[in-house]
Amino acid sequence: MVDDVALVVGLGNSGPKYEGNRHNVGFLVLDELAARVGGKFKAHKGGAEVVEGRLAGRRVVLAKPRGYMNTSGGPVAGTAKFYKTPPSSIIVVHDELDLPFGTVRLKLGGGENGHNGLRSITKSLGTKDYHRVRFGVDRPPGRMDPADYVLRDFSLVERKQLALELDRTADAVEALLELGLEAAQNKFH
Repeated sequence: MVDDVALVVGLGNSGPKYEGNRHNVGFLVLDELAARVGGKFKAHKGGAEVVEGRLAGRRVVLAKPRGYMNTSGGPVAGTAKFYKTPPSSIIVVHDELDLPFGTVRLKLGGGENGHNGLRSITKSLGTKDYHRVRFGVDRPPGRMDPADYVLRDFSLVERKQLALELDRTADAVEALLELGLEAAQNKFH
């Protein structure tokens, strides 16, 4: 990653009803990162709640798009434009159904795997070439609809491990900022 202001976006749905949902893991990781920089989220005209600070020696803007996951693209593009952050310096933290619970994977670009938040961001940015930090939430049990599954809170067993996994995911974001994609992948994959 270059020397631009890095924009780290956590995906989720706004409001207390969604706070503990699997789909809000991006917000939960950003809460950990905000604690690390000692900041509190504040409304920003770009359409997100933001915290400015430094992580891994880099100037960063942590952003939680306001509203719903499926419309994250507008706030992400608006915030990136305000801070003059190119897509190559954007990191999106999100839930991933195709990974076991707590698994962290980093990548640049690629498909959206049916994730409507990513689809909205790709459409608004006009490119898929932004970094992703994927947090595994596992597949739904039986024939449960994936949309229903991600809007449920983490299970009791998952909640016992969640703080540790969120901390590790925040470490992965910092490694990506400091070391770049390949070195961070080698460390966390």
